[in-house]
Amino acid sequence: MDVMESMKQSVIVPVVVIGDVKDAVPAAQALLAGGINVMEITLRTAAALESIRTVAKECPDMVVGAGTVLNATQAKDVVDAGAKFIVSPGFDEETVKWCIEKEINVTPGCVTPTEIMAARKLGLRVVKFFPANVYGGLNAIKNLAAPFTDMQFIPTGGVNTENIAEFTASPAIFAVGGSWVCKAADIAQGNFDKITQLCKEARKAAMD
Repeated sequence: MDVMESMKQSVIVPVVVIGDVKDAVPAAQALLAGGINVMEITLRTAAALESIRTVAKECPDMVVGAGTVLNATQAKDVVDAGAKFIVSPGFDEETVKWCIEKEINVTPGCVTPTEIMAARKLGLRVVKFFPANVYGGLNAIKNLAAPFTDMQFIPTGGVNTENIAEFTASPAIFAVGGSWVCKAADIAQGNFDKITQLCKEARKAAMD
């Protein structure tokens, strides 16, 4: 199963903030137990790069990627560490081109028609929509999908277990992103059973 198919099957691409490398593998295992085999470890902490490396090495069933990638240098660093996909909060042409050249899946953040057209021109058909709750949520995505019939979106920000079914019912949605199934506080406090339960509940809600 390739990276994008794993995202689609998991339904949720968890945005994972890890403050201590020792929590990386237990967090990955908690997600796997909850039916999710992809995780986006964000580059918001000093432990992020080593966490990606550790999960890539010790959890072969987990498709680990990197989030909050802002430039091509960071993209190279995380791929060297074992990241299988790149997620950016916005559209950076150099980063996207580097990923395409290296055959690394990349989903840049695109919320305007111009950004979507720029991503589409480079061959992308799935982009991140972030922060979804600020830029109009599902209604905005549906309106953007009308002229871009071959594009799909991964909304992140404002998606939760209560509204996930509304998103996933739309053909414009490829998957959803978010940290609500594996909050930084739960990771830091070792609440891994809770993370597994939240993943199961969210996936069930998405399928109903």
